[in-house]
Amino acid sequence: KKTRFLLLKRSENLSAAQEIKLSDLVKYNLKSVRAYLLKEDFQNFWNYKSSAWAAKFLDRWCNQTMKSKIEPMKDIAKMLRRHKRLILNWSRSVWSAWRQQLQTMDGLFKRAQSRLDAFFRSLSFRYIW
Repeated sequence: KKTRFLLLKRSENLSAAQEIKLSDLVKYNLKSVRAYLLKEDFQNFWNYKSSAWAAKFLDRWCNQTMKSKIEPMKDIAKMLRRHKRLILNWSRSVWSAWRQQLQTMDGLFKRAQSRLDAFFRSLSFRYIW
């Protein structure tokens, strides 16, 4: 009773009491619990940096979901399969933009480091002479 919101909430947003209640609930083989576990498993998709590995994960997740006998989840898997190319293209563009930002930041850090090195070299020459 009163567990629906536990299943809808993301695991990182649960309080300690809710986590305990959820861990008790997961022990049961209910369709709602299986759907929750599939939902949580899909969150791992966003952690892949390689589109090839993301595609493998997506295929595995969709196959597993189609075997789950949970119609709303099967509809989601079908939709993901239809739009797989677009989803993977989006993930490639996100990681590409992220890499560009990292490269820009890396360049800024290297420039700041070289300026600091020059500053400390000038200090050491002052005190040596």
